[in-house]
This record gives sequence, C-alpha cells and structure tokens, in this order.
Amino acid sequence: MVNALAPAEVTKVVLDEDAGRVEVVVPDEQLSLAIGRRGQNVRLASQLTRWDIDILTEAEESERRQEEFRRRSGLFVEALDVDDVIAGLLVTEGFTTVEELAFTPIDELAAIEGFDESVAAELIRRGEAFITRRDNELNDQRIALGVSDEVAAIEAFTPAMLVALGEKGVKTLDDLADLASDELTEILGTDAMDELTANQVIMAARAHWFADGDASGETPGITPEGVSGEVAEQAQEVGHD
Repeated sequence: MVNALAPAEVTKVVLDEDAGRVEVVVPDEQLSLAIGRRGQNVRLASQLTRWDIDILTEAEESERRQEEFRRRSGLFVEALDVDDVIAGLLVTEGFTTVEELAFTPIDELAAIEGFDESVAAELIRRGEAFITRRDNELNDQRIALGVSDEVAAIEAFTPAMLVALGEKGVKTLDDLADLASDELTEILGTDAMDELTANQVIMAARAHWFADGDASGETPGITPEGVSGEVAEQAQEVGHD
C-alpha cells in the first residue's frame, strides 16, 4: 500500500481493522503526491488492500489529535468534576471512557505519577457514581420511549443503545426481529456493534417466534450468544430472508 502512494513519503499508518479503514499520514507538502493525479494513487492502494484509505497531512493529524485530547479531557472534567490537569493526565495515560477508569484496579490508577491510593479511590468512586446516574437517566428515557423490558433484557445492549433503538421505533422483540443486521448496526453505529453481533442479537430476538410450545412460557436465548438447538436452526433459516 505504501508503495502505491510513491513517490510521497508516508510518515505514519494507522489501521482500523473493525472498520476496514486505513489512515495514512504524509508531510504537508506531499499531499498531492500521495493522492496522485485525480486520486489514482489512493484508488490503486484501496484496490490492492481492499481497505478504505484516508490521507492526512501531518498538520491535519496533529490538529485532530489535539481536538481529540480536548474532547476526552472535557469528558472527564464534566463526568468526574475534576480540573484540567487531572483530566489531561487520564487522557495521556490512555483512558478514553469513564467505564475504563471505573473498572481499573486502584493500585494501577495510583501508580500514575501525581496520583496516590486516595486520589485513585476517589476517581473510581466518582466514575462509578457518574455511570449509575447516566444509566438511570437513560433507562428512564428508554421507558418513556416505550422500549420493552424484553428488549432491555438483551445483554448485548447498553442503556444508550436502547434509547437509540427507541428513537428509531424499535421497541419490541418483533420490531427487533424484523431488522436486518446492517439496519441494526446503522441504528447503533458500527463502532457500538459489529454486524456479527447484530446478527446474533436478531436471531435471539426471533427465537420467541418458535417458542410457542415452550411450557415454561419463557423466551429462550435472548443473549448476544444467540440461540441454541432446534430454535437456532429455525431462526437461521429465517435469517436468510
């Protein structure tokens, strides 16, 4: 791929395997060389690798990295009620979400320069409190939108995902079962759920269509792992519609 962009000098390549995307960074003055006449270099590299390719200059990448740092720092400032210094330390150490912070062992967090066990414990406590408040608010939104408890019981869905489903009118198991996997990932975002997991969730939602003879009255297999046995085989057949 790098050779296809010659004679431009590639200074950095970042792969996003889940999205099938490659980010290539080149010196500012070599952007036109990397793109090629009418974009021919990018098209060739994309055809060779079968990946989508984005070309950025070093200045563009630096600006985006700084913006990402500000965005993540702002998240921690707001969620944890801390100052910019502590928020910046967390971002520098690689934390991207409050969940990552809240589930980090105290000793690991305390090992960060400038922190100690008391600071680490307080940050984790604040992180847990924020998650609880946020999820309670999202659950209230989910209920107000009419998303059923059966859909909410699917382990693959976060509270935010359930709200996104409700906003798109997906409120019952039947609503969910009627979706194709690409429709579900479009609603939730490919960063939130990949197509394989989406397909498993939809198959699980369809399981109750075949469970009428179940004396227990329970809906089987409503988990991201999908359904099992005879129900799974029947659901797979429907999944090819």
